[in-house]
Amino acid sequence: MRKLSLLLFFVSAVFLTSCNTEAKKDATTENETKTEVNQKGQSAVDDKVSDPNALQVAKSLDDFKTLVVAIKAAGVEDALVNAGPLTVFAPVNSAFDKLPKGTVEDLLKPESKSKLAFILKNHVAPANFPIKTLEKNVRKNRKLFMASGKYLEVTKKGEDLYVGGTKILKTVKVSNGWVHVIGDILVPSDK
Repeated sequence: MRKLSLLLFFVSAVFLTSCNTEAKKDATTENETKTEVNQKGQSAVDDKVSDPNALQVAKSLDDFKTLVVAIKAAGVEDALVNAGPLTVFAPVNSAFDKLPKGTVEDLLKPESKSKLAFILKNHVAPANFPIKTLEKNVRKNRKLFMASGKYLEVTKKGEDLYVGGTKILKTVKVSNGWVHVIGDILVPSDK
């Protein structure tokens, strides 16, 4: 009987130790995942259930490959995934091609990170600006306040809307606001 008791005690001890180790592994894995998201920010969350946000839409379309690379290089990914509302004026790849030769390469260098971030923030309005609201701003002669701290003028020529002098080509509703596709880079001015 004593041998049986010792055997049961030993088996129980091994079982409890094993369970405790598995619980620690699960907790460690969960903590590592939380730490990774905290270090990388909200843009590191892989959400395939919710409607796509501005960054997810840009990443999903080939027309925005250069923009996505620039967003990563500037370290502003999290700004495009926050709850918003926000309005992004997203330049297509050909807009970057219009810049003087070597400009994009220079902006993507680590030492140009703050300059690139400033330029990209000039493409984001921290507010909800669907087409109807942009048209209202034209009628009331209001400028848009951008995340860069600068203002952009909205105008209308015929049926076309322009922001900062560039035509809005297309508009897409996203979970955290609006993406207006544009064909030029909105370089901030000192005005």
